[in-house]
Amino acid sequence: MFFISACLVLTASGQEIPLPGGLQEGHPRLLTTDQEKGRLRQLMKDQKWAGEVLKGIKNRIDPYLDSVKVQPDWLYSRLMMYWKSKATQVYINGGVYAKADGEAPVPTVRFGSSRGIGSPFNRPALADIIPYMDDTKGVYFRNSSKPGAPLEWVEQSQASGGSIESINEEIMKLAKDAAFLYWLTDDQRYARLAFGVIDTYLTGMYYRTEPIDLNHGHAQTLVGMTTFEVIQERILNELAYTYDFLYNYIDNVHAEKKLIFETALKKCIDLSIKNGVPHNNWNLHKSKFILKVAMVLGSDKDYADRKGWEYYINTILNKSSARHWSLPQFMAYGYDKETGIWNESPGYAQSVGHELTQFIRDYDNTLNQNLLPYIPVMYKAVTALPQYQFPNGLTTAFGDSYYGRMNLAPLADMIRLTQKYKEREQEVQYTKMYKLFQTDVDKMPQSTHLPSQITSFFTDKPLVLDRKVPKGELTDYVTPTFYSPNVSWFVQRNKYHSKDNGMMISQYASLGNHMHANGLAMELYGRGYVLGAESGIGSTYFEKPYLEYYSQFPAHNTVMVDGISKYPEMLSTHGFHLLGCYPKPGQKDGYYAGITYSDMYFLEPESQSDQNRMMSIVNTGPKTGYYVDIFRSKKQLGGEKYHDYFYHNLGQELKISEVDGQPLDMKPSDEMGFAGGHLFALDYMWDKLSARTDKDYEATWKMSFPDNNHVYMNLWMKGYKGREIFSIKAPAVKSYRKEYSLPYDFYHHPYLTIAARQHGEAWKHPFVAVYEPSTEKEGKSIISIKSFAVEDAAPDFVGLCIESKGGRRDYIFSSIAADEVRYHDKVVKGTYGLISEQGDDFTLFLGNGYKIAAREFSIDCAEKANVTLERKGGRYFYTSDRTIKLTFRNKIIQLEASDYKQITL
Repeated sequence: MFFISACLVLTASGQEIPLPGGLQEGHPRLLTTDQEKGRLRQLMKDQKWAGEVLKGIKNRIDPYLDSVKVQPDWLYSRLMMYWKSKATQVYINGGVYAKADGEAPVPTVRFGSSRGIGSPFNRPALADIIPYMDDTKGVYFRNSSKPGAPLEWVEQSQASGGSIESINEEIMKLAKDAAFLYWLTDDQRYARLAFGVIDTYLTGMYYRTEPIDLNHGHAQTLVGMTTFEVIQERILNELAYTYDFLYNYIDNVHAEKKLIFETALKKCIDLSIKNGVPHNNWNLHKSKFILKVAMVLGSDKDYADRKGWEYYINTILNKSSARHWSLPQFMAYGYDKETGIWNESPGYAQSVGHELTQFIRDYDNTLNQNLLPYIPVMYKAVTALPQYQFPNGLTTAFGDSYYGRMNLAPLADMIRLTQKYKEREQEVQYTKMYKLFQTDVDKMPQSTHLPSQITSFFTDKPLVLDRKVPKGELTDYVTPTFYSPNVSWFVQRNKYHSKDNGMMISQYASLGNHMHANGLAMELYGRGYVLGAESGIGSTYFEKPYLEYYSQFPAHNTVMVDGISKYPEMLSTHGFHLLGCYPKPGQKDGYYAGITYSDMYFLEPESQSDQNRMMSIVNTGPKTGYYVDIFRSKKQLGGEKYHDYFYHNLGQELKISEVDGQPLDMKPSDEMGFAGGHLFALDYMWDKLSARTDKDYEATWKMSFPDNNHVYMNLWMKGYKGREIFSIKAPAVKSYRKEYSLPYDFYHHPYLTIAARQHGEAWKHPFVAVYEPSTEKEGKSIISIKSFAVEDAAPDFVGLCIESKGGRRDYIFSSIAADEVRYHDKVVKGTYGLISEQGDDFTLFLGNGYKIAAREFSIDCAEKANVTLERKGGRYFYTSDRTIKLTFRNKIIQLEASDYKQITL
């Protein structure tokens, strides 16, 4: 096998990622080589799955052979081109198509319609496309707003965003399949089919120029040759594969076209390097396209501009420019090297993990060079993915995300890579993970049904796992608390990880990309569902529902100040400060498992407000527990009108009442709206009812099920003078995709919401909430919740007494000032204290404090500490992260910092 050689690339700062030792000189080279053709043919005979994949590809392509036999131009004439005008120069107005002018000697490639804007005018099926469609009236598309969706002429700018490009991409995918079948079978019919398409497209692209934004705005820095965003130039993948498999045919029959085709391809990736956004997933998406095209090109020396495969691959690996960063710089910017979390919302972060491992495999498949040693954070990034999961297996959905299953493709990719490069320890680790999360793994690979795609023979062929490696345990991959500063995200979990009994809080501010303006927000889990769910995206990023509601404060479980809280969504720089938590983030053992907490500070920039949120999970039994949420908010300079605490929950019914069960006298209200200089988001809500009360109150959401085992979220809130309660119908929850199974039409049903408005400040009158998820069958475990006051305590002090079934009573102490507070025989000096009593058993838990005392036991700390002393069945257990002094029965004992352990007293 002959290779073009290359040497290491060095910079002044030291060795960069070396270029590969060589690139296969012949074609194809992206997925396979001519030398592998015989083996592949035999594989299709020997392996059922391979034969089925080939059959599927042929079944998709062969009907087009029949069409072109009758009409040779049947397929390529349906490409979206400037067939008549032969325009060379495209103009856009920001994110909308404007016009095209100039004239080439051949038809040129048509540009898209708009940047992600929805429209009733959608593309037709290939068979319904008018051949050589190019008319001053625009494009002949289906009008889905009319019965039967008739075909009509519409101005190009009015067509649904991405629809024009999708037609060309679909046709090029067919050309790719035909090119592959030609290479595999030597059947010239497939070659002629593929060549007609790629020749028409790339010859037309050869004469096209970079689009011009008439506004001279940001759009000019994003645009690609055929679409408004260079990251949407997915057709480059199909072009590269088609050219690669068809290369020998072109070289033998149409050799004069090679330079034209390659020049057109280079034009596209040159613009991809020039334009785009480097500081998010765009950099990676561009690199994928650039890599594919680069690997089908000749060497630098083959081109007058000296830009061949070496130049472009070195650009991806080592060279940074204004709008395209090298792979190491891109990785260093995006990944937290300690946590392995990517600095975008979870949906995008998982996508980046998948795209990166796929990029590494594609690179390795052609160039036989393992990139993992140069970007070692990927080892941690893949193992961190389970931290996104709730107990039901759905991943958290803050920012621009949806609830969905963890993407296992990165795990499969890492298994293949570690197998190839004999990294046994890593292979075992990823295999254990894969077997844990892939429930039907024991049936693989024999029963694997792979898609009828070319990659199924190569990069996506059946995964072979070491059957001797056992599946892992969930506790190996998720921890009671997890904190990733680069996305300002914190997780709390209880010790029960089952779908039905697990509990989890996901908290976040807005740091990183694809984030919302949500303040200090949270999601709550209970009884198999993410009940206090995110509202979702709602629409595309360029449409009003997203811009005015779904990405704004009122769509989230957060606190808004004076109706004006707002800051830039998407790329945001507003994170929280983690003041304290328990257990230590990432700690897997050695902690007290009965409680978790977090204490956070957030500066709301629009109103210049201090906000503090303390949240805790308290376990009261194997199947019972509750959440504590204490949210304080005040403007730094005072003068606030009000603070609004929003909470949204799944369900078909919402009831609000006083704690004695009497319904609140709620009346229609227009007070929460845009009028008065507030956010547009408030006008997206409707049927608003409100009532004023200084008494404690309750809210219950009911999600009804056909089996009558309904799921509830039960909320108790402390009343204060100046408190007003709103019952609201909010826009439908869109964080669950339409196909997700819930017992009601959540996608169109209003999202039932409560808003607690505190007139004046909400620091001395904070939002104090206790949430308990329950089911119809098992009922609530909490019997009563009462607040208590302490004389001379700090004004922000909150005291609660929570009584549960079985005789358990919890006393909760919370204070920002952390002054010493005494309530009967109980003393706490700290941010958070919980004293639990049940018969002779008790627990003293001190969070970020100096002192806690009860039951003749007193704990004193010289510096802030997290401490637990538990009496259970006559035995004592202790844990602390600092040295403490324990006093009991006139004895004083000094205990050193220690993991959770039994002690003798």
